[in-house]
Amino acid sequence: YKINISVLTYDGYKKLIDNRITKYFKDKRIKVKELTGDDLNGFYVFLIQEGLKGATAQRHHSVLHRALKQAVKRGILPSKPCEQADRHKADKYIGEYYNVGKLKALLESLEGDPMRVVVILTVFYGLRRSEVLGIKWNAIDWDSKMLQIKHKIIENKTSGKTVIEGHDVLKTKSSCRSYPLMPFIAEVLQEEKKRQEELKAMLRGAYNRKYEEYVCVDAVGNLLKPQYVTEHFK
Repeated sequence: YKINISVLTYDGYKKLIDNRITKYFKDKRIKVKELTGDDLNGFYVFLIQEGLKGATAQRHHSVLHRALKQAVKRGILPSKPCEQADRHKADKYIGEYYNVGKLKALLESLEGDPMRVVVILTVFYGLRRSEVLGIKWNAIDWDSKMLQIKHKIIENKTSGKTVIEGHDVLKTKSSCRSYPLMPFIAEVLQEEKKRQEELKAMLRGAYNRKYEEYVCVDAVGNLLKPQYVTEHFK
């Protein structure tokens, strides 16, 4: 499936397999053709004992289901054991939202912070982490006052090291979309562009121009990493 899925999705599948799936089944020495629904039920109990929530247990189930479906297709298994197993239900997610007061406090706390633009764009447009980091200056139409979401930034860790990659192909067609460039956002972006130009002139050769087409960079021009955004926002 690797050629048909994103690097990030592949990385997630591989982590599930290399960690708990391998950890549980490695010493049991069960042949694929002998696998039963009860074997999978034992694995699901193991996941809950490991402290995993229902949704995460479901992701493990999905990976196994996809693999075992292929095993049936190739004649290795007579039927799909996943259909004989009791999949855990995902816990209902109840999100917490910022009220006006909290949002005002958040925006005020961002003054001088390297993530100011990232958070402001996320707050106003509800973007994913990869999408906000992938915004390029050419995605902003100043005349039509529109902002396009058509690029993303991901961290690829499958090779054992972190590689930052840009992708023009988003997950679905609906992921490519346009938003109105609100006056406040336009002002924030113009301030950011001016700041970057001043830093380029000041730092000269010390400024990293590799990512100058991107909006969300640090003071020396380095692209902000997705994991940095997650950790810093905490």
